[in-house]
Amino acid sequence: MAKSTQRVSTVTRTTAETDITLSLAIDGRGQAKIDTVVPFFDHMLTLFAKHGLFDLTVKAKGDVEVDYHHTVEDVGLVLGQAFKEALGDKVGIRRYGFFLLPMDESLARVVVDIGGRPHLEYKAEAPTMFVRDFNLVLVKEFCRAFSNALGCNLHVQLVYGEEPHHVAEAIFKCLARALDMATQVEPRAADLLPSTKGKI
Repeated sequence: MAKSTQRVSTVTRTTAETDITLSLAIDGRGQAKIDTVVPFFDHMLTLFAKHGLFDLTVKAKGDVEVDYHHTVEDVGLVLGQAFKEALGDKVGIRRYGFFLLPMDESLARVVVDIGGRPHLEYKAEAPTMFVRDFNLVLVKEFCRAFSNALGCNLHVQLVYGEEPHHVAEAIFKCLARALDMATQVEPRAADLLPSTKGKI
């Protein structure tokens, strides 16, 4: 049983380094329209939307001539903010989500608690950390920014893996699946806040 209100958000963030507009529908069908001017990052966000069944539109311009860092980090911030706004008071959500996901030789594990307390544990280093000119360290920066903006406890682990494209893909798909689980409405507690504190 789904909530009657739509869980959607549109967030715009403009700084001296980036200009981002992002629209999110949590209860979507995995449709994505992504343009960050960073092709590999576009691919990862498209996979994220598809496997989380989130409808996601991202238009981002950044100082990519300097580095991809600002664009990737700021999209993480805006995406986290969009999830936070779309979830509203968080009444009825399952709050916790987890997933194990294989991508060829790589296996990723992601666990999330949308409990209002930002924290990142990230253990994911591949033997090779570059896909062309995209440094996989930026995946960690994306996750950190997302966790801080949403206010979630996020644990990301590469259990094993070698090929850097497969490693990143496993992480993004796994994050999507874990978030899909955590954001779903629990039918037995659709009108309850998932916390004994009375606030998230």
